[in-house]
Amino acid sequence: MNVTGQGLQHDGDDEESAAVLRTVARIIKTYRERKGLTQAEFGTAIGYSEEQVSSVERGRRAPSAAFLEAADRVLEAGGLLVALKKDVEQARYPKKVRDLAKLEEEAAEICAYDNCVVNGLLQTPEYARALYGMRRPPFSEEELERLVAARLARQEIFDGKPAPVFSFVQEEVALRRPLGGRMVMRKQLEHLLEVGQRRNVEIQVMPTEREDHAGLAGSLQLLRLKEGDTVGHNEVQLTSRLISHPKELQIHEIRYGAIRAQALPPRESLGFIEKLLGET
Repeated sequence: MNVTGQGLQHDGDDEESAAVLRTVARIIKTYRERKGLTQAEFGTAIGYSEEQVSSVERGRRAPSAAFLEAADRVLEAGGLLVALKKDVEQARYPKKVRDLAKLEEEAAEICAYDNCVVNGLLQTPEYARALYGMRRPPFSEEELERLVAARLARQEIFDGKPAPVFSFVQEEVALRRPLGGRMVMRKQLEHLLEVGQRRNVEIQVMPTEREDHAGLAGSLQLLRLKEGDTVGHNEVQLTSRLISHPKELQIHEIRYGAIRAQALPPRESLGFIEKLLGET
């Protein structure tokens, strides 16, 4: 497994995503011209403006699933454009999200400790939207929806065959902070209780009253891959970093083991979450 300890590539340098959009753009343009349609005529036929068609054909805009489906029908592409939906959808997501999602797909076990917010793999759409909506400087509405969609897409890993084993430790304060308001937090707590019933998922709560705490240095994540390697992941402020150096991984594993031992056991944790839900 070739994983460096460097930061994940910035979206602005995401040539992989840009290359996918350029390829899709050329295919759409080729089919449109074969059909003898102008951009305006094509746009009218599929329910989009000429400007939107132009942006897609220049590779500046990722076509939506509806755009590709309509284009495939009007241009009689025989399902080729529809088949591109997954590639285009992934290209819409930030590169660091795609990189992390690829590692998660290769993982046999995923372990995560979160001290400020609910882990991304456990977030509801409403909670994720509220969380991204608090960002300063603020995201545009389009970027916000893109990030929420990317976060939810990662959660498909729970339905993989076989799915990884998951271990989550959540700080109590993260479960009490009412991000998005009372109803958003109620749904989030209910979702945690639901996910926590899965046989391959353990959710533990780290009580605020604990006098001994091995996780005060911040959140951390460990991915134990099917091929035997282990990769760490840290994300804070503007930095998202993969960790593969043996000494750093050893520190992360020691800390996570201690955090897990200091937290409430899984069954008690679900009872604690039920208690919080009753108070919310």
